[in-house]
Amino acid sequence: MNTCELIIKKRGGGELTRGEIEYLIGGYVDGTIPDYQISALLMAIYYKGLSERETLDLTRAMIASGDTLDLTQISGVKVDKHSTGGVGDKTSLVLCPMLAACGIKIAKMSGRGLGFTGGTIDKLESFPGLTTAIDGERFLRQANEVGMVIAGQTAHLVPADKKLYALRDVTGTVDIMPLIVSSIMSKKLASGADVIVLDVKTGSGAFMKAEADAFELARQMVALGKNASKKCVAVVSDMDEPLGHFVGNALEVREAIAVLQGESGGNLRELCLTLGTQALREAGIAPDDADARRRLEESVASGAALRKFAEFVKAQGGDERAVFDTSLLPQAGVRLELAAPEAGFVSHIEADGVGQVCIALGGGRETKDSPIDLSVGVELPKKVGDRVEKGETLAVIYANDEARARAAGEKLRACYRFSAEAPEKKPFIRGIVR
Repeated sequence: MNTCELIIKKRGGGELTRGEIEYLIGGYVDGTIPDYQISALLMAIYYKGLSERETLDLTRAMIASGDTLDLTQISGVKVDKHSTGGVGDKTSLVLCPMLAACGIKIAKMSGRGLGFTGGTIDKLESFPGLTTAIDGERFLRQANEVGMVIAGQTAHLVPADKKLYALRDVTGTVDIMPLIVSSIMSKKLASGADVIVLDVKTGSGAFMKAEADAFELARQMVALGKNASKKCVAVVSDMDEPLGHFVGNALEVREAIAVLQGESGGNLRELCLTLGTQALREAGIAPDDADARRRLEESVASGAALRKFAEFVKAQGGDERAVFDTSLLPQAGVRLELAAPEAGFVSHIEADGVGQVCIALGGGRETKDSPIDLSVGVELPKKVGDRVEKGETLAVIYANDEARARAAGEKLRACYRFSAEAPEKKPFIRGIVR
């Protein structure tokens, strides 16, 4: 095959065959096709798009570029969950124990964060001693015995995606819908689960700012999952403000534990119940939404989900006592309250801005090699729609340096908007795509 001819074919709006796509991806991964030709191909795709069939073939070629996980040795139904990301997103820490307590097997690969706050792996490392460097045999055994395992992503899983994303990042081709779909779904499909549940964020703090774009992304991912013979469902949820009341690694772990204890709720709890309901239905464990939601709520009320989380932490070498005594988690030395500058209703909290505050405190990464402070972050006791009086505590900064805390406070205050009347709020759960 001739790479230049394939670029011209796509540039002219033609459909690439499965064999042509496999040739291009294989050649790029093994180094026989250079960056500059794949850059040209990406730009052609940017303007001409990919068909549903091409997207599926691209995803399969990316999966074939590396290892896949064989979960057949794990008994029962295996469920994986993916979020398109957002500020304060600690959903996996709540959802996975709830599902495991309901009989689902969670065998999950997760990553570290870049920007805003840490990823799931960073958050879990708030538990002293916990490791996510787990070999294949231990991974399968823990999934069977505990019902839940979360390990760090292996470099051998879908290496084509890592190379393609790095190139997209420097060629202005990140925001191509079929490439976003194939990037996410290649990793999920390579991870071997029976059911894939997707949490697609929309709003100012999400990758997909427009709701219509979020629903289109959800539709395309679900369609690809179905075409790949997987059960797949997506929930579109709001990210116009940070999720929950805490942003920062150990702080988010504490909030997740509070939800599992039944002591906290709000949108975080509602999102986990909605995602969990879809997972139980798709797994065939619950016949309908009402029964699925009842099972999830009972897992919290009975303490089963919290105990499952503690069992998981212990199995991965962590101090499970921190699940029941969160004072054992990392704690910042400085606590600074931020007073409301005026009276009124909170009408907006800039999610991205709050994320940047956490980076400034040391709680997120500016580069993949940046060190991260697990103890720092922000508490948001007042959310959109809440009434606040002038001088009342609007937010709390947790830091390990007073000067840094004061500087962060000024940045955080700029993230808030106020109004004289209570703002009209959109539904938090925007919809479900099955």
